[in-house]
Amino acid sequence: MYYFVQGLTLGLAYVAPIGVQNLFVINSAMAQSRRRALLTALIVVFFDVTLALFCFFGVGALIQRYEWLQMCVLGIGGLIVIKIGAGLLREKPRELGSPGEGMPLMRTAASACVVTWFNPQALIDGTMMLGAFYVTLPPEQSAAFIGGVACASALWFTGLSLVVSLFRDRLGARLLRAVNIVCGVVIIFYGAKLLYGLTRFF
Repeated sequence: MYYFVQGLTLGLAYVAPIGVQNLFVINSAMAQSRRRALLTALIVVFFDVTLALFCFFGVGALIQRYEWLQMCVLGIGGLIVIKIGAGLLREKPRELGSPGEGMPLMRTAASACVVTWFNPQALIDGTMMLGAFYVTLPPEQSAAFIGGVACASALWFTGLSLVVSLFRDRLGARLLRAVNIVCGVVIIFYGAKLLYGLTRFF
């Protein structure tokens, strides 16, 4: 139980800071029905947990070993993240004021994959942090620890989606539009930061 709680607390500390994933979940809860927003949150949880497993078992070291792979992740990821942010900026206030089903499910899954897996910093930080814990844990406790990390992801993203969705109706379309603009600008900033990371290879 101790290692599960350790994984849970570490997992919460890892996913809680505002980042592209959180902005993606917040925007979904603002613009879509509660059912669809929760489904989007679960999709983000899936990709976040798979990323944690990837990092925990050390496969993320590949990103650090091969420069061409780093360049692909930075370039493709940066462009797609910027496209997601630009899409948020284009949404109209009336669309935000009347939550619907939003983007098709496959596109939602693809976007969730991008904001999770095409973030080199998350890959590297996750590999270093979770990988470091992996080598310090008793082998028989590894499952409990990573289980706690997975639960933290599920609790955080579904909880965030529910809270935003519950209070969404009290917010006016103009405020929702402002939130979308802020989210869009921040996401574009993240995308530009990824592209800027390419400069170290030249």
